[in-house]
Amino acid sequence: MLHDIMPGTEEQLQKEMTAAYVGIDPTANSLHIGHLVSVMMLKHFQAAGHKPFVLVGGATGMIGDPSGKSQERNLLDEKTLRYNQDCLKKQLEKLLDFDSSLENGAEMVNNYEWMKEYSFLEFIRDIGKHITINYMMAKDSVKKRIGEESKTGMSFTEFSYQLVQGTDFYHLYKTKNCKLQMGGSDQWGNITTGTELIRRKTGGEAFALTCPLITKADGNKFGKTEEGNVWLDPELTTPYKFYQFWVNVSDEDAEKYIKIFTMLSEEEIKSLIEKHREEPHLRTLQQGLAKEMTVMVHSENDYNTAVAASKILFGKATTEELKNIDEKTFLSVFEGVPMFDVEKSKIESGINVLDLLAEKTQIFPSKGDLRRTIKGGGVSINKEKIQSEEISVGSDRLLNDKYILVQKGKKNYFLIRII
Repeated sequence: MLHDIMPGTEEQLQKEMTAAYVGIDPTANSLHIGHLVSVMMLKHFQAAGHKPFVLVGGATGMIGDPSGKSQERNLLDEKTLRYNQDCLKKQLEKLLDFDSSLENGAEMVNNYEWMKEYSFLEFIRDIGKHITINYMMAKDSVKKRIGEESKTGMSFTEFSYQLVQGTDFYHLYKTKNCKLQMGGSDQWGNITTGTELIRRKTGGEAFALTCPLITKADGNKFGKTEEGNVWLDPELTTPYKFYQFWVNVSDEDAEKYIKIFTMLSEEEIKSLIEKHREEPHLRTLQQGLAKEMTVMVHSENDYNTAVAASKILFGKATTEELKNIDEKTFLSVFEGVPMFDVEKSKIESGINVLDLLAEKTQIFPSKGDLRRTIKGGGVSINKEKIQSEEISVGSDRLLNDKYILVQKGKKNYFLIRII
């Protein structure tokens, strides 16, 4: 998980309990799995006896960060930032221990609290005079944006970002004795500006540590799917989809991610990797990774539901298991499957299977075709094979009180929604 580490950092961590912070941008009301890398660094730190701080960038969220971005970010109002901060805290409480009675209990701070007190003149007098333009221009994130290849240039707001981030570090150093800032490798320039500011203003020593930016073996961006980000909020990404993301990563990525995103010991990880290499078709690594992540971010119960839901598509689920899956997960599994609406009155007293599947819906083009498929054992309703064309389908068959799952052959699924 280490990319760069400032000389002296390790000695500082061996010497005493050290406070370390990571900054998180509150531009959304949920974290996504891209944030998990720095949160896992804090989790490891807390497990090793150090004190984690999460800094929500209320002030910096209002101006945007130039690191690797060619566009400035949308600016948010204070009410939205506050709401987002509360949502992020709830998610982080599952990952870090915020118990205030612990000496190393995690804390959340918002840089808006101290930045809002600064006037522009105070800022350029107290902060700006300590850092030279030459120093700021030497940063990679700045060079890229104002170099010849840049078409957009860089606003003064973005140029000053590293001073604002440096001010955060200086403030936490002074008020919370926080001596270390951590982040992704693209943040190295901004973090070291903070250590420099602390040195010049106080003569004290502060440290920097970064982790590599997580990539996928195929070169695509980590944590993105066709639908966009993989969020920690179950309303935005269902626990089933979250679980599926980890189960479906490549072998190469699974080997890398299990070391970064889980708290498994080195021995446990080595054992999983060995098992996986012996029988790669069992996807032991992916299963282990998906379990650890889903339980940590959601719950054991959500993990069990996701596993049961995954069985459905692979033909191993029973009717009983289907009935136990909540509507959200059920729809998540069958997203994109053809759906037909049938009025409730049509099935209340029962409807013949031929009428339902060949007339009320267009799952089968004709009753003759349906008869032949039933004879060949190729039709299932809610995972139960239909043995006869005489069968009547009533409301007792409904899943979640409004769905019927029809399977034609091995892989063709259809949903009937009762309205």
